[in-house]
Amino acid sequence: MADRNSSDIARETLRQLALRRLAPTPDNYQAVYAEIEGGPAHAPFPEAPLRTILRVLPGQTPAQIRLLEQLGAAINRKDWQALQSVMVGYANLGLHAAGPALKEPDPEPLAVLPEDLAEQLARLMDNILNSLSEDDARVHDMAVQLVEMLREGAAPSSTLVLLLNNFTYRLSFATEEQGAIRLGLLALLRLVFENISALSPNDDWLRGQAEALMAAATPPLTLRRLDDVQRRLKDVIYKQTEARARSAEAEEQMKELLATFIERLAKISSSSDRYHGTMERCAELIGRAARLEDITPVLQEVMSATRAMALDSRVAHDELQALRQRTEEKHAEIAKLQDELDRASALARHDPLTGTLNRKGLDEVMEREIARSRRNGAPLCVALLDVDNFKSINDRLGHDTGDAALVHLADVARSALRPQDMLARYGGEEFVVVLPETGQAQGIEAMTRLQRELTTRFFLQNNEKILITFSAGVAQLGAEEGSTEALRRADQGMYLAKRAGKNRVVAA
Repeated sequence: MADRNSSDIARETLRQLALRRLAPTPDNYQAVYAEIEGGPAHAPFPEAPLRTILRVLPGQTPAQIRLLEQLGAAINRKDWQALQSVMVGYANLGLHAAGPALKEPDPEPLAVLPEDLAEQLARLMDNILNSLSEDDARVHDMAVQLVEMLREGAAPSSTLVLLLNNFTYRLSFATEEQGAIRLGLLALLRLVFENISALSPNDDWLRGQAEALMAAATPPLTLRRLDDVQRRLKDVIYKQTEARARSAEAEEQMKELLATFIERLAKISSSSDRYHGTMERCAELIGRAARLEDITPVLQEVMSATRAMALDSRVAHDELQALRQRTEEKHAEIAKLQDELDRASALARHDPLTGTLNRKGLDEVMEREIARSRRNGAPLCVALLDVDNFKSINDRLGHDTGDAALVHLADVARSALRPQDMLARYGGEEFVVVLPETGQAQGIEAMTRLQRELTTRFFLQNNEKILITFSAGVAQLGAEEGSTEALRRADQGMYLAKRAGKNRVVAA
């Protein structure tokens, strides 16, 4: 163990404390540290004897009272360095009593954090507490203890360092667990949405909602992106509900028209049957008549029945014509409603702010273009670009200006790119450009051309010219590569462009 340095031993000590489920107290830490170091075990902190001494020490003068308070605080914290400082202070008090000529020196100052630094650390711990789950009571209690010590003041830095080491070690496990829980919940949500989509194969509007929710549940998640998705879904749900209600109403009216048509046909058939019966009876009467006078009333009945039949036929003809016209109108209305429903479902594939494709639309485009590229043997490039210093635009000019800047970038990109190139908002201030039949060198040239175009077309806000730049990574799809791998390589190239100074294009 002699070859191991103190930092390695300290890390191993913290690991053993966690494995043995020991509280991260100074005594436990020192005992395990000595065990790993291979040296003699340290004696436990003599808290009870020291408190006995504390009760019998004099506390009459202001200096004695101050030293007693410091001694009590040192015993509470089990801080040997603070105890040493107090003992030195009492020794100096004894020298002062033995020789009046000697001036009482101040006790050796404790090594404590500055007040402003302690307060900043306390605020940081408060923020961490707010984001932590209360399931891990030990991490929560350690954070509360640290905040209290930082705000009490005069907390020895050595004690704070030990507690912070223990806390960060435990915090790493807690954050890893919370990350796993978050990913698990997202996976469960996607399964629910996929199940909704699978259970409604013939219901386009419901499937469109499920697909939009699946896109929303795809990492990375940001509050800005969730707000955009929420607004889009509300609009889609409203339009789809309205269109579906109107379509259902039109279908009910069509059913009523068909029922009326069938009823009218039945009446026509009944009238025809009565007419034929009358004609047969009149023919029989005419056959038995011996005189002309006997035929006259029969002829009058035939003429009356014929007129009634003609009138019924004309009325039926007019009604059927009206039914036909109303049926054609309803067919046209249903077709129009279906078009509106299709347009509403298409909103689930476009970003409402910039009008570009969203993640769902990008997935469909990538799948189609990859299949076409492999079928034709043509190259395919994807570029991932991220707006430089976008946070500073939001902080300085507001989120509305930031949204307008993204719309400006999308407009300039659409005018600078080819008609077959497709632009999608990948999330926040990130965009993806799909470049069919384009090699990597041509893709880099296209992104560089877009950067030059942005320098000539300033974004204006309140008569202020704002130069918008972006960093981009360009990846050409490999022979056996999917969209996920290509986008990941483009993302790595974009980060390299950021680190190289921004406003650059890097091949991935």
